[in-house]
Amino acid sequence: MSSPTLLVTGASGHLGRTVVRHLLETLKVPAASIIATSRKPEALADLATAGVTVRAADFDAPATLAAAFAGADRVLLVSTDALLEPGKRLAQHRAAVQAAAEAGVKHVVYTSLPSPATSHVSFAPDHLGTEQALAASGLGWTVLRNAWYAENLAYSLPSALASGEWVTAAGNGGVAYIAREDLARAAAVALAADSTENRTFTLTGTQALSAGDIAAKVAAATGKPLSVVGVTPEQLAEGLRGHGFPPVLADVFTSFDVATAAGDLGEVTDDFAALTGHAPSAFDAWLPAHLDLLTKPH
Repeated sequence: MSSPTLLVTGASGHLGRTVVRHLLETLKVPAASIIATSRKPEALADLATAGVTVRAADFDAPATLAAAFAGADRVLLVSTDALLEPGKRLAQHRAAVQAAAEAGVKHVVYTSLPSPATSHVSFAPDHLGTEQALAASGLGWTVLRNAWYAENLAYSLPSALASGEWVTAAGNGGVAYIAREDLARAAAVALAADSTENRTFTLTGTQALSAGDIAAKVAAATGKPLSVVGVTPEQLAEGLRGHGFPPVLADVFTSFDVATAAGDLGEVTDDFAALTGHAPSAFDAWLPAHLDLLTKPH
């Protein structure tokens, strides 16, 4: 029996590219059974050389997507980064789900976020709407509700370490950070699985850590003092706008702290191990290997 054809969208992005690597190296999926799509297919020349089929796929041009998905049995739909235009990302995802159905895809794996129906994260409705589109599509589906990347700390910690103060509206809320590498592995496993069952996994790290917890660990690892300064969401948003953030993006980042304070990102589950057969990396193991990411301005 021939191997199913697996397609990864957004394959030139950090997550998508790492998923393809895990398919090839960790799971030993034949390159000939993998399709990698991107708005920038030229960025995937190395994968093409390795025998992966590379195709252009533009979620803003829905008419092109069915051809991009042609021949794929299972598709990993990596959520797009269209955050600055409300409604755009959900429209992109709905177009992709429709195109997958039209192309004869059997199963879609989607990267969502924890508790999308109740989360205070500003773009949670995009994820909820995509999950609903999948449920209504007639396609088989696996939803991966990915907890916050540990790598997301690179947005705030370099400047916080430079000043010695981490300004946050997260209060004592915890985040169950998980490494992007682990989430990519989980996505590869879900994509390559022979299961046709509709399943939802909430993929988290091993513990929920507050800003105070993170600050203490980072200060110890770097030898630099780092104190947490609590502010209101309104003060945080105003500060971000003052530092040049577009208002929409300032509101997005503020919503992360509001969600954290509300407990939306603190759930810890065993779903990663259930899916992959392995425990995710602990934050204390991830941190020393990624100090450059957290200390150098981006």
